[in-house]
Amino acid sequence: MGHQFHWDAKTYLELMRAEVPDYGRLQEEVAAATRLVEARAILELGTGTGETARRLLAVHPLADLIGIDSSEQMLAAASQLPEPERVDLRIGRIEDALPAGPFDLVIAALIVHHLQGHDKANLFRRVHSLLRPGGRFVLADVVVPEFPGDAITPLSPDYDHPNTVAEQLDWLEGAAFSASVIWKRRDLAVIAADRRT
Repeated sequence: MGHQFHWDAKTYLELMRAEVPDYGRLQEEVAAATRLVEARAILELGTGTGETARRLLAVHPLADLIGIDSSEQMLAAASQLPEPERVDLRIGRIEDALPAGPFDLVIAALIVHHLQGHDKANLFRRVHSLLRPGGRFVLADVVVPEFPGDAITPLSPDYDHPNTVAEQLDWLEGAAFSASVIWKRRDLAVIAADRRT
């Protein structure tokens, strides 16, 4: 991803709520998009402080979760999650080799927009290979909206590279997923992608 931002884990949640007004709703929609999957193994890409992981563990009480993030500081905050025996937190970047599957769920919330388009397509193919047949990938992220006035999330051109929903659906279909939009508002979207083969 080139230049890396170094977030302050202590103020991260406050920053997200300020810069992404629908942050709470996005998190709720991610959790809702996983409810029909009987998950025992979950991989979360870009765990951050554990906000998404907390919701996933509550929805899937029989599941264990592996969370990766490039920031030791963020993972230190995430280590305070309840039931730590169900959580394996690892330093890692989404561009690098991912933990070996198979997984029932792979989740990426507010991380994939840091990749360029061809790297997103490559990530989707790699995620597909980690999922069990019938497994689900939930992508929740900043997107290029249909109407320019809906682009409200502050972005850095050196670090943020959102694409349209249509482009990401095409890349997911190309990676052998059946993908659909679960929720969309302004420049945010949640996409559920089920492994076809």
